[in-house]
Amino acid sequence: MASELNNSKKAWSVLIVSTLAFTVCFMVWMMFAVIGVPLKKTLGLNATEFGLLTAMPVLSGSLVRVPLGIWTDKYGGRIVMAILLAVTVPAIWMMAYATQYWHFLVIGLVLGLAGGSFSVGTPYVARWFPRNRQGMAMGIFGAGNAGAAVNKFLAPVLVVAFGWTMVPKVYAGIMLGTLLVFWLGSASDPKHLVPSHVKFTDQLKALKDPKVLKYCQYYSIVFGGYVALSLWMVQYYIGEYGLDIRVAALLAACFSLPGGVLRAFGGYLSDKYGAHSVTWWVMWVSWICLFLLSYPQTDFTVLTTNGPTTFHIGLNVYAFTFLMFALGIAWAFGKASVFKYISDDYPQNIGTISGIVGLAGGMGGFILPIMFGALQDLTGIRSSAFMLMYGVVWVSLIWMYWTEVRRADYMGGKAAIAKA
Repeated sequence: MASELNNSKKAWSVLIVSTLAFTVCFMVWMMFAVIGVPLKKTLGLNATEFGLLTAMPVLSGSLVRVPLGIWTDKYGGRIVMAILLAVTVPAIWMMAYATQYWHFLVIGLVLGLAGGSFSVGTPYVARWFPRNRQGMAMGIFGAGNAGAAVNKFLAPVLVVAFGWTMVPKVYAGIMLGTLLVFWLGSASDPKHLVPSHVKFTDQLKALKDPKVLKYCQYYSIVFGGYVALSLWMVQYYIGEYGLDIRVAALLAACFSLPGGVLRAFGGYLSDKYGAHSVTWWVMWVSWICLFLLSYPQTDFTVLTTNGPTTFHIGLNVYAFTFLMFALGIAWAFGKASVFKYISDDYPQNIGTISGIVGLAGGMGGFILPIMFGALQDLTGIRSSAFMLMYGVVWVSLIWMYWTEVRRADYMGGKAAIAKA
């Protein structure tokens, strides 16, 4: 009994400090969402260059996910997470002294390693809990996505009060403190180590499975889209509605915050109603929200019997923020439901498949901001970012209909897939 109580205390301690570490890592990962705004002006960047700047940390954080997962199995989550946190501290600090565009791109690649912490923490915390509570543990840990919202609360205050260079200095200090807290609160258990001879190239072979490709597509929306829009929204609010950076970041957090903290509830819904049912409705809510968000600010003139009359169609800042809030909730549920698909379909191979799907989601978060910027430069329409996402959701809905919905009782609660 005493041994079980001690293990329970250790498990919760590991979960708490790991969630803290992931939250801070995600905050750092999304740093360019705020400091990128003054940097864009200082460096004279166009929208495409700004998109590349914000996406660089996402690129390295995505590519490193699979090897980090393998190393976690082999060496243990405590040591891998600690090294990851330690490596990012000097890179974050050096950001304050960068002066050229290429400086920021290179340093962004290094600090972007913080984004790979998800692949370390997920198996690390799960192995401290019994199988029937692992979903809860991973859901709580995954709520660290809310670090994107924390960044939007903290960074604008520092930018306005002290200038953008203070942000990386403060974040480096926070990361160093987090490293100390994590090391003191975490623990290691040799029984959790898994001898791993899996190579990265072996894991990529899973992409031959059509279902894995489909789940990659889903996750590129619900996670990749979440990361991309979290990076894009502050400057969007400033450009579209002329808001102050502090107000813009606060409103952008209305999307980032629910998109992170509600992931655990999405896991509960997926357990209760099935991954298919939750994902199907997530895609439809996304489709509706993105359709409305895609419509640009428009003035048109109608020749009436009393002469020309001009009408305006467009979302005001309140309607826009409400739709973004709804989209954030939907994607929080979707992030959980995609991983529920994986645990249902690949119970013996969760680590490999989740690594591939996570990589696809991260790459979506890298590619989309660049495409957002390119489309804005090409068309001059800011809402073209939502037009692109609307098209991506269409692909997922069609794919899902032909492979699942035609064989599923999706209106009935459990979403039992009929056997072909």
